Amino acid sequence: MTLNPTGNEAVATPPAARRIPAERTFHGDAVVDEFAWLAAKENPETIAFLEAENAYTAAMTADQEALRGVIFEEIRARTQETDLSVPSRKGGWWYYSRTVEGKQYSLQCRRAVRPDDAGPPMTEEGGPLDGEEVLLDGNELAGDGQFFSLGAFDVSPDSRLLAYSTDFAGSERFTMRFKDLVSGETAPDEIPDTFYGSAWSADGSALFYVTVDQAWRPYRVWRHLMGTPASDDVIVFEEPDERFWVGVGLTRSERFLVISASSKLTSEAWLLDATTPTGDFTVVTPRRQGLEYEVEHQVTADGTDRLLILHNDQAENFELAEAPLTDPSAWTPLIRHSPGVRLLGVDAFADHLVVHLRRDGLTGLLVLRSDGSAREIDFPEPVYRVMPGANPEYHSRAYRLGYVSLVTPDSVYDYDTETGELTLLRRRPVLPLPSGAEYDPADYEQYREWATARDGTRIPISLVCRKGTPRDGSAPFLLYGYGSYEISADPGFSIPRLSLLDRGFAYA
Repeated sequence: MTLNPTGNEAVATPPAARRIPAERTFHGDAVVDEFAWLAAKENPETIAFLEAENAYTAAMTADQEALRGVIFEEIRARTQETDLSVPSRKGGWWYYSRTVEGKQYSLQCRRAVRPDDAGPPMTEEGGPLDGEEVLLDGNELAGDGQFFSLGAFDVSPDSRLLAYSTDFAGSERFTMRFKDLVSGETAPDEIPDTFYGSAWSADGSALFYVTVDQAWRPYRVWRHLMGTPASDDVIVFEEPDERFWVGVGLTRSERFLVISASSKLTSEAWLLDATTPTGDFTVVTPRRQGLEYEVEHQVTADGTDRLLILHNDQAENFELAEAPLTDPSAWTPLIRHSPGVRLLGVDAFADHLVVHLRRDGLTGLLVLRSDGSAREIDFPEPVYRVMPGANPEYHSRAYRLGYVSLVTPDSVYDYDTETGELTLLRRRPVLPLPSGAEYDPADYEQYREWATARDGTRIPISLVCRKGTPRDGSAPFLLYGYGSYEISADPGFSIPRLSLLDRGFAYA
């Protein structure tokens, strides 16, 4: 980088990376990449170039240094570091995580359910609950290391064992360990080189987990029997097709273990009765190019087992079907395909289903009760995102959901599936600025516009600004957009963004 004096100012010249042609061939086509050498992160020349880029940026934005400091302090002042997630019930326990100011990693905790609990226990200041058990402390696990990531965190159905996995290198290859939650002791069982995801058998005698191939593709599902060495673990499923990624899970009813294999356009699922972990998985519907489906399990009011299949067979936006256990491929429609509604997922409970959907660009939740009634949960704001929360309990009457908008901080609600009542459990706090100014959503406005693409597709645009900000195009404007893999950029709340809005920006 060079600085050329112009009057009393210095004008930085951006650094220029060397061009070193490197030819590679893909599918018979030769591609020349002149900057491939920059991929060598430890190369001193690469490091020097990055340092020059940083120096150039610092020089060009030197006049903003004081403002950066002010905005940083605003963000820090508004952010509450000590916090507690809303506990979710599973069996006789409330499970939650909490963070502590000055600590980098969260604590995974639980507290026993008490007869007088009217709902999830909470504390105003986000501190520990009375009677808390700390199951894992990420800060203790991390020690003095520079990197730590928690992969699996899976409590056995009888609440006595915890399977958890850790990565201290950033390689996403985790080591699985087991903790006895009664004695507090870590079991000798240890499984290296696992991937995300795990599932217990019904009796806690076996854990199913996933490993990856050399390309980091999850492709194998293994069965580990507790008390045996990892060298005795058995491969129960292997996916040879490199287009497919594999996962394993447990239905909310805890009746079936599910293996799923998915590519960009096709999926397939296998089931195993969770009470017979040494049995064989059976396919639900054999894979067919272009067919995507996922499976849940429910016991109907008359005691009949049924599978719930969310699929796109002749249904671009997906539809929901049911099938008997005796014939999983015999699908009977429950919610037929709609050209204006995209079905995203389904949660099954003892007395109801909750369907996740998207309509006119907004997410929604539709509750189907066992008595045949249906009700979509309503929200008053014009722009928002609603999403499923932590709902591990199959027999729960309340449905936990998350809600957020461009002006409403992340919120957690319980929805009573019988009465339709929404109860706010927690809203992410926005602390006052050092000046004492408090955040008030009424000071801001959010609205939705629509743009039309060249092919006629209508594109929703969610906008937010401080009230009084001109809409004539004269205000500074920050636009974020993404469009790929059917991933939507849903509205969300941002504490750092407030510092822009308060300075006259509009955001979309």
